Amino acid sequence: MPEGPSLVLLKEETAAFAGKTIIHAHGLAKIDMTRLAGQRILALRTWGKHFLIQLPELTVRVHLLLFGTYRINAHKETRPSLGLEFEDGELNFYTSSVRIVEGLLDDQYDWSADVLSELWNPAAARRKLRDHPDMLVCDALLDQNIFSGVGNIIKNEVLFRIRLHPLSTTGGLSDRKLRELVEQAREYSFDFLKWKRAYELKKHWLAHTRHTCPRCNIPFSKGLLGKTQRRSYWCERCQKKYL
Repeated sequence: MPEGPSLVLLKEETAAFAGKTIIHAHGLAKIDMTRLAGQRILALRTWGKHFLIQLPELTVRVHLLLFGTYRINAHKETRPSLGLEFEDGELNFYTSSVRIVEGLLDDQYDWSADVLSELWNPAAARRKLRDHPDMLVCDALLDQNIFSGVGNIIKNEVLFRIRLHPLSTTGGLSDRKLRELVEQAREYSFDFLKWKRAYELKKHWLAHTRHTCPRCNIPFSKGLLGKTQRRSYWCERCQKKYL
């Protein structure tokens, strides 16, 4: 599943479509495509894992799910979930969830929860974590209402970076450790973005999909943990469990 930094790159790659008018919209998504034709794109925005195409009367929300892809000024032979045609280009999304968002985006989205947003509010994230003391940190990092844009890669790498066991509870963390968790969720997301731009993301992974702890040189543990049941990789020796 593409994580927040990948969506930021998508926004950058599609920036040239801002201000252009949609000539024709088509695809497999169950939305009224006729509402999009003739609409001018006011802005292209992201919130976490949501790609937002803002139009005068509505916003199109695209979520790439687990295996979604896109093509800019190109297309596959298969039908897209959403295809947008312009006078001098096209934009196609495949295997994606597409929905219409009515009304003002500021009424729909909490921008302060997006770890890559200029409006990110770490104090609000800490309050939300304290409000759920029994939540496992492996679930907390994937909660988009707290850490919008954080996905499984960022989760595993942040927990390894700060030596925190994924089965720790948020209520078991000291104020210092809680602050560290929140700070690194944002800092690693920007590292992810930097490495992704340089096409070298995977070489920086220390825990995600790895077999051996680079600190302790012992095998990583792995499993589907928490309510989210997403795969975790951790070291039983150097990642401490707080309960």
